[in-house]
Amino acid sequence: MSVQQAYSQTLALIDSANSADPNQAIDNGNSRPKEQLYAERMTDMLLRFKPDADELQHLAARAQHIERWKTPRSNYPMDKQGYMQWRTGLYRYHADRVGELMLQSGYDTESIERVKKAVGKKGIKVNPDSQLIEDIASLVFIEHYMFDFAQQHPEYDEAKWIGIIQKTWRKMSEQGQAFALSGQLKLPEPLVPVIQKALGV
Repeated sequence: MSVQQAYSQTLALIDSANSADPNQAIDNGNSRPKEQLYAERMTDMLLRFKPDADELQHLAARAQHIERWKTPRSNYPMDKQGYMQWRTGLYRYHADRVGELMLQSGYDTESIERVKKAVGKKGIKVNPDSQLIEDIASLVFIEHYMFDFAQQHPEYDEAKWIGIIQKTWRKMSEQGQAFALSGQLKLPEPLVPVIQKALGV
């Protein structure tokens, strides 16, 4: 199997897995499997942020939340430690799952490990692939999910939101931060004033 065939097959397997998400999200008035929509948004953002991304970076972006619903938050204690355990468990599951699909498609061990490190968030700030996925995920959150998250938490005051925005900002590289402020990212309009205040812009 050629590299292009392996890439196309892995991408199709990721999409097939995510299309089974029982949770739905609305996109332009249409109901879609939640993680399939998220994966497509990751790909769209990667194409905008890093048009020259290679095929393995594309697979990592597409698989960032693969079958996320299979590791529910409710499986872990509902405290901060439980939240961190859940996140770590998710990273491991996503990485292992995409590794399985890449192996099924004929990828070599080196390529599989590279994608697993990126999806598993290994070496953020050190591993360029992991940092790229962190940048893309942060940008997707800002553009598509931050406002919905705000609506789910009306109890959060301005100080809480400034903290959330600054935490997201610190996760990003300088390139990611520059892209967010370049006008190429659709900021959630109701939150623009607090975003500007949080970032001092």
